[in-house]
Amino acid sequence: MTTTALPFSPRIGVFDSGLGGLSVLRSIRQRLPHAQLLYVADSGHAPYGERGDAYVCDRSLVIADFLYRQGAQLLVIACNTATAAAATAVRARYPDGRIVGVEPGLKPAATLTRNGRVGVMATNGTLRSERFRLLAQAHAAHLDLRLQPCTGLAAAIEAGEVDALTVRERVATHCAALREQGVDTVVLGCTHYPFVAHHIQAEMGPDVRLVDTSDAVARRTESLVAALAASGDKLPAHADHPAQVAHLWTTGDLVTLQGFVARWLDFPCALDALKA
Repeated sequence: MTTTALPFSPRIGVFDSGLGGLSVLRSIRQRLPHAQLLYVADSGHAPYGERGDAYVCDRSLVIADFLYRQGAQLLVIACNTATAAAATAVRARYPDGRIVGVEPGLKPAATLTRNGRVGVMATNGTLRSERFRLLAQAHAAHLDLRLQPCTGLAAAIEAGEVDALTVRERVATHCAALREQGVDTVVLGCTHYPFVAHHIQAEMGPDVRLVDTSDAVARRTESLVAALAASGDKLPAHADHPAQVAHLWTTGDLVTLQGFVARWLDFPCALDALKA
């Protein structure tokens, strides 16, 4: 993987309903190691996938406002449910903002499947959204999509121990339904799910391909950062947000965030609680 060399340190705001977006943050860091990363885990109001659209939209706007106040020059909505429910509203509030959303990887799945039967593991909020319906219509109309709402899985992962029995049991239950339907490709339609991809792969078997869109989101972010550099909008780094340190906030349990960061991120992070 190549990284982008830039004459400045772009300030990138990223948020998710909780800890799942750390999978996206990790991919962005790999591609843009000199970027200033600002991340909010809205764990105190998770899981978004089991909330109503109005609630998710309100929370997304609160978090977007906070990240822009921190000086974010680009915003990544690292949550499929929040993208589906709130991306339009966030873009309306910040019409000049550079905003990247996350959507289930139906397009890459269409190129990977051999038998045309593709499973989609996602939250209820994502699967019932109009945005998902349009995405499926555009990229998967010719596929036999098998939708699997994974109730409770994101919340179980959010608890902090991805190898816990309750997590493995939920993975086994949701994967059994897809395995019985003979899918040969599974889309991970929630940013929490890459953290349990090893369990999903074990349940589905070695011949089933998993599609994680974290790197695709990072590539899109990288392209917008290149445009930002070309625009001349090169704000200096904040003294309290040096490029080599990512600043992470959580509205939930700080200890749980610390545990996830220690296990999954290999770069320095400053962690804080957030009341928002």
